[in-house]
Amino acid sequence: MNPRFFLDKLIRFYLYLPVIRELNEIQISLKRYYSKMTSLQAINLADFHLNNHPRYGDPRRLLSSQFQVCSQNGEDGIIHEIFRRVGTTSKIFAELGVGSGHENNSAFLLSQGWTGFWIDGSRRFLGSIKNRDDLRNGCLKYRVDFVNKENISVIFTQMGVPKEFDLLSLDIDQNTYYVWEGLQSFRPRVVVVEYNAAIPPSVEWKVRYDPNRIWNGSQNFGASLKAFETLGRNLGYSLVGCDFVGANAFFVRNDLITDQFLEPFNSENHYEPPRYSICHRRSHPSAILDRQTGL
Repeated sequence: MNPRFFLDKLIRFYLYLPVIRELNEIQISLKRYYSKMTSLQAINLADFHLNNHPRYGDPRRLLSSQFQVCSQNGEDGIIHEIFRRVGTTSKIFAELGVGSGHENNSAFLLSQGWTGFWIDGSRRFLGSIKNRDDLRNGCLKYRVDFVNKENISVIFTQMGVPKEFDLLSLDIDQNTYYVWEGLQSFRPRVVVVEYNAAIPPSVEWKVRYDPNRIWNGSQNFGASLKAFETLGRNLGYSLVGCDFVGANAFFVRNDLITDQFLEPFNSENHYEPPRYSICHRRSHPSAILDRQTGL
């Protein structure tokens, strides 16, 4: 007889003992309770405390402007506030790494009449735009492709992305740093990148580049905020803030920087640590809102 059979029997018997079963149920309940409490604490801090916090109270800091419609966290609100300060021109976006299509940094802009470009290595987002008549008039061009530093500029050119546009959002996990580096000939006015918040703000670090490498789910990905700060400066951009979760960093082109943003524009000032456990959807399941025109 297979020893594994007896081991499985013994484990099942053990788990069905009344005391063990009750302890297991308590553990599950505590995990659920902790998850709910974490979400409540995050809502309480974001909605009621940020404006009065000594770090976040300065109106030039972007954190108190966070809100979530289609973004994973509060990126929608920060993007909205940045463009309130610098204004819009073409209202064109380009986003790499759009995920499901209904939860990213540009879906809410699409519903507000913006036009743009989506690129992702997975076909998953196609289901979000299927049978959407309001997205069939050329307002959204998309491509399923695996991007890297070497091909991204060519892909942008093939898709018709203009050299200057309003928003670039990069969230491709492993090689985000290098793909932005590969877009030097394009001049978006605002750039959002995913940074690795596990790395302290004073440390300049980036993952070893391999064009075919994908994220393995560990903390070995992307680049530190300091590395992005340096890259942004070399490309003509200033770091103006990060989201509270510690996932996204926001850059504004230097010719648009005013005293509405909080100096110094460095990682030590704007870094937010990883708070991934408070990621949560605060309303109904995400979806691309009906597209409005004439706004």
